[in-house]
Amino acid sequence: MGRRKGGFRRGTRYKLQKSSRDKGKLSMTRFFQSFNEGEKVLLTAEPAYQKGMYFPRYHGVVGVVNGKQGSCYNVAIKDHDKEKIIVIHPVHLKKMQ
Repeated sequence: MGRRKGGFRRGTRYKLQKSSRDKGKLSMTRFFQSFNEGEKVLLTAEPAYQKGMYFPRYHGVVGVVNGKQGSCYNVAIKDHDKEKIIVIHPVHLKKMQ
């Protein structure tokens, strides 16, 4: 059986690309933001910070915060008909209104 070429960020040239307005240092407010349990969040990856990043397939998906695990959050998302729980750093999350 053949071996897969490439790793975690394979095929994400445009998906994990920042706009010219967002380039530069990381926002500390986004880095240290906090969420409550049951809050809806949008998964938007911060390509400059790889720790606690989710698999790029779930980019743009809306999830619900289930709890906290260390400095990261447990987020429940729906992948077709299956519910999955992903551990994500807050820098990769955005609050939904």
